[in-house]
Amino acid sequence: MSDIQNLKAYDPFADLGEENTEVVPIDNVHIRIQQRNGRKSITTIQGLSKSIDFKRLLKAFKKEFACNGNVAQDEELGD
Repeated sequence: MSDIQNLKAYDPFADLGEENTEVVPIDNVHIRIQQRNGRKSITTIQGLSKSIDFKRLLKAFKKEFACNGNVAQDEELGD
């Protein structure tokens, strides 16, 4: 029984260094589903980072979920 070594107290935040003092802002991503008629619906994703390639992401979504899609520009909010 004396071979168990994981009973010691461990604080994962004790050895935090000053390497990463940069604050990264948290972006909220909103996913909305609007029911159309029957089984059809419209899914809207808003608030993605500008560094993401939207056309590539759309292509991956269309392939993964076997659906259609498009990237729409909004006058107030952008992509």
